[in-house]
Amino acid sequence: MTTPQDDLLPATRRALLHRIAVAQAEGRAPSLAATVVRDGRAVWHGARTSVDGHGPDENVQYRIGSITKTFTAVLVLRLRDEGVLDLGDPLEKHLPGTGAGEATIAQLLAHTSGLAAESPAPWWERTPGSLRPELRDVLGEQPLLHPVGRRFHYSNPGYTLLGALVEELRGAPWEDVLRREVLEPLGLHRTSAQPQAPHAGGWAVHPWADALLPEPAEDLGLMAPAGQLWSTTGDLARFAVFLANGDDRVLSTESVREMRTPAAPAEAADVVDGAAYGLGLQIQHRDGRLLIGHSGSLPGFLANLTISLEDDVSAVVLANCTSGPPLSSVGADLVRIVAEAEPRIPEPWRPMTEVDAAALELAGQWYWGTHGFALRLTADGEASLEPFAGKGRRSRFRANGDGTWTGLEGYYAGELLRPVRRPDGSVSHLDLGSFVFTRQPYDESASVPGGVDPEGWRGIR
Repeated sequence: MTTPQDDLLPATRRALLHRIAVAQAEGRAPSLAATVVRDGRAVWHGARTSVDGHGPDENVQYRIGSITKTFTAVLVLRLRDEGVLDLGDPLEKHLPGTGAGEATIAQLLAHTSGLAAESPAPWWERTPGSLRPELRDVLGEQPLLHPVGRRFHYSNPGYTLLGALVEELRGAPWEDVLRREVLEPLGLHRTSAQPQAPHAGGWAVHPWADALLPEPAEDLGLMAPAGQLWSTTGDLARFAVFLANGDDRVLSTESVREMRTPAAPAEAADVVDGAAYGLGLQIQHRDGRLLIGHSGSLPGFLANLTISLEDDVSAVVLANCTSGPPLSSVGADLVRIVAEAEPRIPEPWRPMTEVDAAALELAGQWYWGTHGFALRLTADGEASLEPFAGKGRRSRFRANGDGTWTGLEGYYAGELLRPVRRPDGSVSHLDLGSFVFTRQPYDESASVPGGVDPEGWRGIR
């Protein structure tokens, strides 16, 4: 991958290098490689290593652990988009006899299936997958630890089931389906289930001595869809662009947006941390930014992919140690450094190509009771409704072509906004999911539920 280093200012490049240098030194990582993406392409690559004269470039493979889950989720969403399955389908409908078939496909994707976090002993990440030849060996005698759909509980076996689902419905091994449907279309030629040279070796670093121990690199077998993949910062940079924008050869913009939408009830600690989970993607609110992506770890390796859609900046960080540098923090910092040093330059404002007179009549101020709202029409044909001040309820709306609008987000997602007109054709009020919005607070000329006191507004003597 070509990474034009001069796309970032020298001070920004130095700040990025300083951040990964600190991470590698303080985290005592044998090597650490990172790439930053902006405007849909890689604009910076950096690496630090304990081996003199050798710095891993963007084509060196590292094991990426649970970032594999995001790839598996893409395969499942493709099946949904083709109409082969529905996310609300119970697993039993398509993959019977697992003992966990009560959980829906969406619940498996969002880690709300109630399944255990890990497979039964021995530790699956450091032992060959041949020890677990059947799904029952992965799930154990009591697969469910929690009521289905009630809580978020991260589950590696859950993604094993999703991989088995892909294999069942495609009639081919998970790895082959992934290569054909995702890796090849996106040009991820250095992402694979087995390591391909050049690749890093995985190491454990002694916690109390500057000493190394090689970690085994096992084939995970049935657990592969949860964490098997090897990849590079270059390939994951391309994958980040896909997760931000979609690619109709693989998954539409709308479907990747669905993956980025919180889908699991957060634990209390997660609420405090500003963390949530979508469909195969982690979501975090950090330093005033909404970040999406995924982290990964396997013995000998750490990985992180972080994307800020608002800033149009992504970061990939890979290291070959079992523990040490906090890559989630490093990834978030790389995004922050670029976003703050070189803020995104907005596209030029452009007016509408056509003005719909009926829609234009809706623009302006409205009141829900005494709460003031502004309705604005945008050049993309949508409308936005937001409070005059403060946070409050806000949403974008899509025109339905019949004079009504459908909410796209927030409290009003899916709700119908309907202009109600008087006999002369003028707009009396807006009906939004039964809420009445009027041009003036409790406008007596509109149909306000409960009516308006005929004596009107008054003071207190």
